[in-house]
Amino acid sequence: MQRSLFDAIYQYPSVSEAERTAIMEAHCRTTFERNQEILREGSRSNAYYLLEEGVARAFVHDRLGREITTQFFGPGTILIEEASLFQRTPTRSNLQAITSCVAWKIEFGDFQELFHSMEGFREWGRSWMVSQLFLLKQRSIDMLTLSATDRYLALVAEQPDIAAHAPLKFIASYLGITDTSLSRIRKEIAAGG
Repeated sequence: MQRSLFDAIYQYPSVSEAERTAIMEAHCRTTFERNQEILREGSRSNAYYLLEEGVARAFVHDRLGREITTQFFGPGTILIEEASLFQRTPTRSNLQAITSCVAWKIEFGDFQELFHSMEGFREWGRSWMVSQLFLLKQRSIDMLTLSATDRYLALVAEQPDIAAHAPLKFIASYLGITDTSLSRIRKEIAAGG
C-alpha cells in the first residue's frame, strides 16, 4: 500500500495519524485496463478512487453524440464523479481509464462511516470540495479568457502526465478545440512560434 499517496491526498491539519491509518485501511487496491469503462452515464457512482498510477478521464456526450472530455485525472488525484456519488443520483458523465491504472477504491458506505465518525475527515472533505469548486471556477474563466494555445500550455505545465498519455482527440475536446487546431498549435510551439 502506498502510504505516501494517502499522506499526500488526506493531508489536513485536523486528520491525525491514527485517523489517516483508518482511512487508508478503508481503501482496497484495484486496477483498470487501458480504455476500461469505470463509470457509465445513467449508472450511479458508489465509490471513488485515489489514482496511484495511470491516467483517466471524465467525458459526456454532446447533443450530436460526440464525446467531450470534461476532466482528466492523473497520479496523486482523486478519480470521482462527485454529483452522482454524493447526491446518490444517476450520472450524466462517464469515467474511463486512458492508460492502465492502479487505484485505491473506497466504497460510499465506508466513506460515510468515516465521514460521520471522524471530525478531521469531515473537515478534510469540506476543504477538498471547496478546492474543487475553485478549480472548476478557474477552468470556466480560463475557457473564456485564455487562447487555445495558452490553455494547452497550461495543461502541459500543470498536468504533464495527461499531455504525455492522453490521445490528442481527448485533449482537443477538453480544450474546446478541434483535433486539427490542436495539431497546428503543437506544431507552432515545436517550431518556437
